Formats: sequence, structure tokens, C-alpha cells
Amino acid sequence: MAKKKTVSKNDIISLYMGYVLEHNENPKSVFAFTKKHNFEEATLYQYFTSFEAIEKGIFEAFFTNSVNTLIRNEDYQNFDSRNKLLSFYFTFFENLTANRSYVKHVLDKYKNDLKGLKVLSGLKNHFNNYVSNLDIAMLDLKQKKLEKLQENALKESSWLQLLITIKFWLDDSSASFEKTDIFIEKSVNTTFDVIDIVPIKSVLDLGKFLFKEKFHMN
Repeated sequence: MAKKKTVSKNDIISLYMGYVLEHNENPKSVFAFTKKHNFEEATLYQYFTSFEAIEKGIFEAFFTNSVNTLIRNEDYQNFDSRNKLLSFYFTFFENLTANRSYVKHVLDKYKNDLKGLKVLSGLKNHFNNYVSNLDIAMLDLKQKKLEKLQENALKESSWLQLLITIKFWLDDSSASFEKTDIFIEKSVNTTFDVIDIVPIKSVLDLGKFLFKEKFHMN
């Protein structure tokens, strides 16, 4: 009998993604999956409780890899909150694009299922913490309860914005996903312009862009 391999959490993620892309479905069972790749079933359970947990962990890994890449960049450390968020978006979507076939498979599988929200729940927690730590300037409301509501509204609206951008990217057929890059820049800048109570030019620009894209796509 061949000696069992030693595998890491990232190894399991890579093996799982490879299996799904090759077979266009989940493995039949944890036992079959670990047997195929010659490592102990107990090793998988050290990191994940199920295949759904692996899927959830993959989206968390996309986030973590993106942020770690940014942190290693000295320029990023000196950016203001707007440019930090833009940098995150562009880096995160580079990671998604490098794994587009897998991401599309999973999100298409869950598009009419509440499990889709569960798969992204870890990503949401990481992203909300990231947004909270950007020190985005908001209105000074002088009341802790109102400021907490404002903070929660910012996190939820930022999360919704990320989900909308993922949907736009999934539907984007432009070369090198250029339209997604444009959408990211316009949507992030619009968010900060609204927070800063700047003239609504960015809002109008985003509206015109979305109208044109909707008209052409349909």
C-alpha cells in the first residue's frame, strides 16, 4: 500500500478546485476524494467539515491572498481609503479572473439557492472587517447609536457593491474584462463622492454607464 501523502490546507483547496474543474461536479464523498488523492480523510477534517466548507474557504483564500499582496506593496501603505479600496478591488478581481472557471461554476450552481450566500459568508466577514479598518471619513453624528448605524450601513452597502461587481464581472464579455475595470472605478469613486457629499457628477456618470450596458446587453 502506498504511503499516504502529507497535505496542507492550501493543497486540499487546490486538489478540490482541480477535481471540480475536471469533473464539473463535487466529489462523491470525502472518502472517495481523499482516497483518489492518497491522503488521510482525517487530514481534511482538520481544516474543513464538508465540501461546502472548502468552497467557503476558497473564497476566503481569494480575499486573503489579495490583501497579503497589497500589504507587501509599500505604495499601498500610503494610499488614502479610496485608493486602498480601489487597489483591493483590482487585485481581488485579478485573483477571481485567474480562477474564473471555478468561480463561475460555483456561483452558477448556487445562483437560485440560499447556499450561495453561505458560500460567500466568510468572504463577507473578511471584507466587512477590511472596510471597517479603512478609516473611511463619515458624518460626525455626535451620537454613538447613530454612528453605529452609519457604520453598519457603510459595511452592508459596501458588501452589496462587491456582490454587484461580481455579478457584472460574471456577465462581462469585454476583452480582458475592461468594462469591469471601468465599473469598479466608477462605482468605488461614486461611493466616496456620496460619503464626501461631493457634487453628483460621479453618480450621474455611473447611472449613464449602467444604462448603456443594460441597453446593449439586452
